[in-house]
Amino acid sequence: MTQSLIVIPARAGSSRLPRKPLRLIAGRTLLHRTIAMARAATANLPNARLLVATDDDEIAAHARAAGCDAAMTDSAIATGSGRALAAARLSASPPRFIVNLQGDSPFQPEATLAAVIAALEQGAQVATPVIALDWPALDALRDHKTRSPFSGTTCARAPDGRALWFSKNIIPAIRNEEALRQSQPLSPVWRHIGLYGYTLEALTRFESTPPTALETLEGLEQLRLLELGIPITTVPVPPPVFDSSGIDTEADIARVEALIATHGDPTP
Repeated sequence: MTQSLIVIPARAGSSRLPRKPLRLIAGRTLLHRTIAMARAATANLPNARLLVATDDDEIAAHARAAGCDAAMTDSAIATGSGRALAAARLSASPPRFIVNLQGDSPFQPEATLAAVIAALEQGAQVATPVIALDWPALDALRDHKTRSPFSGTTCARAPDGRALWFSKNIIPAIRNEEALRQSQPLSPVWRHIGLYGYTLEALTRFESTPPTALETLEGLEQLRLLELGIPITTVPVPPPVFDSSGIDTEADIARVEALIATHGDPTP
């Protein structure tokens, strides 16, 4: 029985980077790199199945050539979560948990995926990873947002790990920041990583509800869950050694290839 279904949504259409899953990054496709990372991350997870969900025959064939199952889903599905649910519904037996593993972030640490699944097994309805930013990392995020204000998401969380809010702004605001910098190495800001694990029930309810007003304003679909009263458990994970955000443009490819040239290729 499949306990956890890890779905890599791989849509062909992308206005900024056409046929993005098949684009080469230092000689390997983006999809190949994501599959390799996910396979390594799930190697020791019992009852976990890895699947690419796509709307394109060539992408499906490429996934299968890389040794990963592929499911054909409707091209009208606009979101990765919707494509993940559609793939789950095509499974012979419904999985208990569904993980939406974004196909444009192939360099996430392997332990992140296992940590999200562990949170689901311990009772979370929805789980997603966050990283505590030290002060230099917070300064870098602030600088980045002067150029790309809607790139990078932060999270305010309760002491028990429940997400209180997500925003494209940097939250929380910090009073007496200089004194705080002197007293502790970590800032109070958590950066969100766009990987989500759901129970089948939570994802079904989410997908059956239209986008909410605050979700639309921020451009963050996880806010719909909070507005519906579905709790999100945040899972702290260490900062990745090989850090890169989502790959959406030619400039992103060039940046990642420069990281590979400097630090070596992390894809097994």
